[in-house]
Amino acid sequence: MRLTNYTDYSLRVLIFLALKEEDELSTIKEISEVYSISKNHLMKIIHQLGQLGYIETIRGRNGGIKLAKKPKEINIGDVVSKTEEDFHIVDCFQEGGYCAISPACKLKHALYEAFLAFINVLNGYTLEDMIHNRDDLHQLFQSTVDH
Repeated sequence: MRLTNYTDYSLRVLIFLALKEEDELSTIKEISEVYSISKNHLMKIIHQLGQLGYIETIRGRNGGIKLAKKPKEINIGDVVSKTEEDFHIVDCFQEGGYCAISPACKLKHALYEAFLAFINVLNGYTLEDMIHNRDDLHQLFQSTVDH
């Protein structure tokens, strides 16, 4: 299994925002600098995370972004399922995908079972679980900004 950069960056944004105080706002520029991710790419991610209800965007001069939910209410498996384009591990998973052995193939069933196990493991974690090492993360973010 491999996640797209889009999903990876979505999770990183949520981790960054989860480390902030409840009403503390962040900016796309700030997140872009910490992770060295293009601001344009982050704008698309922020927009979708807002549409999905994970973050709140405050417009205006003193605007920014923050989590719309508590970290313990954000399930990692849910985020991955909603931000990943598709989970077509092999061609036969795709609509119209073709494989000569598909009618008798047992591999696709094993791969689908593995996919479900992957998602089920992620469903066992929340954003809160990802920030238990809060001090280490803050230190890493600070050292990134200082360089």
